[in-house]
Amino acid sequence: MTIHLALIRHGPTDWNTEKRLQGRIDTHLSLAGRARVSGYRVPPAMMSFQRYCSPMARAQQTAQIVFGDGPWATAPELTEISYGEWEGRILSDLRQKLGEEMRLNEARGLDFCAPGGESPRMVQARLAPLLQRWVQAGEDVLAITHKGVIRAIYAWAAGWDMTGKIPDKLRWDAVHLFTLDAKGIPHVLQLNAPLSATTQGGS
Repeated sequence: MTIHLALIRHGPTDWNTEKRLQGRIDTHLSLAGRARVSGYRVPPAMMSFQRYCSPMARAQQTAQIVFGDGPWATAPELTEISYGEWEGRILSDLRQKLGEEMRLNEARGLDFCAPGGESPRMVQARLAPLLQRWVQAGEDVLAITHKGVIRAIYAWAAGWDMTGKIPDKLRWDAVHLFTLDAKGIPHVLQLNAPLSATTQGGS
């Protein structure tokens, strides 16, 4: 049996606009973020999927707008990657301050990790039991989560070690569709499927 996993990133926050690392800081959608998300329309083929969401406020607020009165379950495993001591900082500032130390850390790819934080490989490890449970339940899933989580799943599915340029450009106002095999391992099915009614051909 093929299980489908559709992933949507939460809407923008003020910290997204400021390019700050959010991680586990529980920021809320900005006014512009709420306006953007209000235009999202789940593709009809995914309307019957079981719905899940990260427990973080920015994801829950997105779910409230996108799912409306429809029920969804909260899955702690979908929480954003932790950036530890770097949360609230701007990545370009960290690169300037840390110099070669930061370059070498980023070159570690899947093992890139902020002090006191998580690496993408750690995120994949905490997601694995959740993906396996979804396969065992035999349910297609639509989840609202975070950039770090989506990138970790994409890297796993695409066989990307997260060094160098990403093989596929990921849009953050779109839905990314994967399949899960019998072991819960993700595989890319369709990236950047539109969420806006106009690009879906609707009104």
